[in-house]
Amino acid sequence: MAADQRHHLDPSKLDDASSSELAERVKELDCLYQVAAIFAERGEPVRDCLERVVAVLASACRFPELALAELTLDDFEACWPECPGNRTGPRIIAPLRVDGKPRGEIRLAYRDPGRDSADASTPEKCDLFIAEEQALLDAVARQVGVFVAGVESERHRRQIEVTLWHADRLATIGQLAAGVAHELNEPICSMLGFAQLALKSSEIPAQVRSDLDRIVDAALHGREIIRKLLLFARQTPASKRPVSVNDVVEEAMFLLEAGCDKSGIRFVRDLATDLPQIPADPVQLRQVITNLIINAMHAIDSKGTVTVRTVARADSVELLVVDTGVGMSDDVRRRVFDPFFTTKDIGKGTGLGLSIVQGIVAGHGGSITVESDPDVGSAFSVRFPLLSSEGNSVPRELS
Repeated sequence: MAADQRHHLDPSKLDDASSSELAERVKELDCLYQVAAIFAERGEPVRDCLERVVAVLASACRFPELALAELTLDDFEACWPECPGNRTGPRIIAPLRVDGKPRGEIRLAYRDPGRDSADASTPEKCDLFIAEEQALLDAVARQVGVFVAGVESERHRRQIEVTLWHADRLATIGQLAAGVAHELNEPICSMLGFAQLALKSSEIPAQVRSDLDRIVDAALHGREIIRKLLLFARQTPASKRPVSVNDVVEEAMFLLEAGCDKSGIRFVRDLATDLPQIPADPVQLRQVITNLIINAMHAIDSKGTVTVRTVARADSVELLVVDTGVGMSDDVRRRVFDPFFTTKDIGKGTGLGLSIVQGIVAGHGGSITVESDPDVGSAFSVRFPLLSSEGNSVPRELS
């Protein structure tokens, strides 16, 4: 570098205006460095990182003691200082985009320090924000967008890994369940057949007849478990046709109401009158509704209400089964769809009912969620896609 150039860049040779301008550029570069350092750490929640960025951004303004920095991202908002004053001074805005989609904005403004101020270095005595500060704001907005996109991408990757692990686990369990079911089916059917044949004899003692009745009951229970295992492991596609959910609900509730052994349970129907048809296997759909209602009935100790509601959505039909039973803890709610998980006593549940429901719903391109609070009750929500004009189910947009 030439001697005259070194002399030109020497801060001691600059006038006051040039020194002030150089100091502002240094502040802006330092701001970008601090923002990059905050995102590089990634040791804090995203909200905390964004709050730190806002504070750093405010300190990079020409008048940091009067600066107001705000950031909005979806429903989140960060502000520095926490209690801003009047927003009557100059203002600049940079849009905040994540993966090219507008998600919010970052704003810089000055609070009103009072019109009686005699200080010539206040925003009232100066022009609006300079071009370099707008460029700084745009650069920070780009950094924030890249950071948020990276965090969301990582979160999505972890969710996919969990989903794939769960799917692989279910496939393994399904293969094991199918093998075990086929191996057990023959001996259980043999026991059931011989026990029922022996009961036809009129010469057996009363005690033997009682024991045979117990064998028959146990064999029937085992056969029901095998049936559920085979259904859980089934790979064949559903036989779909246009179905009215309301009609299937009425059929299922008619049978369940008649066979309910708890007099304190009240059944409520809240069915939409303009409900469109959905492409579904009516037998499997009836099984979904039956399992959800039975699950709700079991959740009620003595008295309570089971409400079945249908709602027409823009792209789906929603089925809700709500009970006023004992509810579930967060741990139980997270595991409620896991195969063989049950909170019932041994011999009173297989833990396959809700797993089968989830599999049927997924096979129909739908989704199922549950909300529950202990001692309040549970609400299962199932959504089935509508039938399109071509006869196929309408694809659901990603949420």
